[in-house]
Amino acid sequence: MTITLSQLKKMHQQQQKIVCLTAYDAGYAHWVSQAGVDVILVGDSLGMVVQGQQTTLPVTVEEMIYHTRMVQRGNENAWCIADMPFMSDAGLEVALQTAAQLMKQGLANMVKLEGGQRVLPIVEALSSLGVPVCGHLGLLPQSVEKHGYKIQGKDSQTAKRLLDDAQALQQAGADMLVLECVPQALAKQITECLDIPVIGIGSGADTSGQVLVLNDILGVTIGKLPKFAKNYLAEQGTVQKAIAAYVAEVRQKQFPADEYVLA
Repeated sequence: MTITLSQLKKMHQQQQKIVCLTAYDAGYAHWVSQAGVDVILVGDSLGMVVQGQQTTLPVTVEEMIYHTRMVQRGNENAWCIADMPFMSDAGLEVALQTAAQLMKQGLANMVKLEGGQRVLPIVEALSSLGVPVCGHLGLLPQSVEKHGYKIQGKDSQTAKRLLDDAQALQQAGADMLVLECVPQALAKQITECLDIPVIGIGSGADTSGQVLVLNDILGVTIGKLPKFAKNYLAEQGTVQKAIAAYVAEVRQKQFPADEYVLA
């Protein structure tokens, strides 16, 4: 039985950790869902880990539909989020069209888009149409050409902006939020002030849940493993055991340990 948005919100309210992991095809989606992962993210990270691109920017809407549909063939019970790729939310009409395609053709349960104030009208419009929306704040992979890969919210001004943006996204109708590479104390503050689940990546252990890229936990990342990621396959020996170990450590609040916290 597919996990529902109501269940995820209840887990947040009851401080039960939500486990999220990326997947990009039916085979891995099967094993991810079998291991008890609550949320599968079909991330535009596939541009880097599947296609071998330098950034997520070249990924197209059609490719996101293709991979999301594959994932949903293998997924048995996890909530499935699909990323809206670069420039597919550049205006309200194109954003509505992208979301419609990801849900009608890709069969996603939810769409995710990056940014704060800029996307509020889009979030509000999607929410009013019954589309579940996940926001994304902190390090924004689609903006790396302008801002680079670095921790966000380290000074008081940017920390306040992130907090304000998080609250504004919730007010606009966002049902979930991803926080990427923000200081642990700020991530905790944002999580505690929101009624919606906050999923962290590189943002410490105090968010509602955690997400990592599947390739990272299996140690098959192209290039250097991110500091906030852990190679579970090295200890467990099989893909299935590695995913299960990740699920268990997130549930038991053992991951991320201090060594995987950026700031």
